Amino acid sequence: MTMTYNTKMVGDVEVFYREAGPADAPVILLLHGFPTAGHMFRDLIPLLSDRYRVIAPDLPGFGNTKAPPRGKFAYTFDNLALVVDGFTQALRLDRYALYVFDYGAPTGYRLAMAHAERVSALISQNGNAYTDGFSDAWGSWEAYWRDPTPETREACRESLSADTIRNFQYFHGADRSHVSPDGYTLDIAYMARPDAEEIQLDLILDYRSNVALYPAFQTYFRTHRPPLLAAWGKNDPAFIPAGAAAYKRDIPDAEIHLLDTGHFALETHATEIASLIRDFLGRKL
Repeated sequence: MTMTYNTKMVGDVEVFYREAGPADAPVILLLHGFPTAGHMFRDLIPLLSDRYRVIAPDLPGFGNTKAPPRGKFAYTFDNLALVVDGFTQALRLDRYALYVFDYGAPTGYRLAMAHAERVSALISQNGNAYTDGFSDAWGSWEAYWRDPTPETREACRESLSADTIRNFQYFHGADRSHVSPDGYTLDIAYMARPDAEEIQLDLILDYRSNVALYPAFQTYFRTHRPPLLAAWGKNDPAFIPAGAAAYKRDIPDAEIHLLDTGHFALETHATEIASLIRDFLGRKL
């Protein structure tokens, strides 16, 4: 497996992406979440790239993708989805399975609603589309959504701290001895870049637009019944297992697997998740 690292211009955004696998193989598009980037897939990609063309872009505001500053680019989930849509068109991807995690879920589901004919399957790894999936840890974010003031915005800044990234995002519910420091150390470094926190606070506020779209996502699931695999860290402190089980309401044959780990399930269970994906896509594609 040879990994390549490239960029593709989508409007005024220079999208950085990782890619591996045969050019003519079925495509898996990997969409990362908060507060990370495509490097979260560093262990998964080699486990899939013998059989699939695996592509992992960094979203605008994350990783090594270069987007205009705040004020010249609106950091909203609609815009993240528009950039990813443009990216898939630039790479001439007319059919792909979507692997969505955290922020990648509302981004990818916007894409799926717009181009249902392109989506061969959905793989949700702690990627939420139901209010069932929310834990009680969303208080400061929900307060900001209801009443976006400087005070409620500032209250969300703790979500961006190094301690929260390390202990809440990566360690909670996981076997720490299996969590490499590489992922959270890089995420913490990304968050320390100029204006990174303000971009993330903009996205935290706009997350309410995702919740508003949940009924539309669910209509898409019911209407198109895409093959869906949920491989979910069951100890996730933010997205609880009920969010995985809820997919079966709209896609009755969805396959749900709960793994004994936390939010960043790939840090500890990449081999298990790769095995689930290979079996699932081997049967469904």
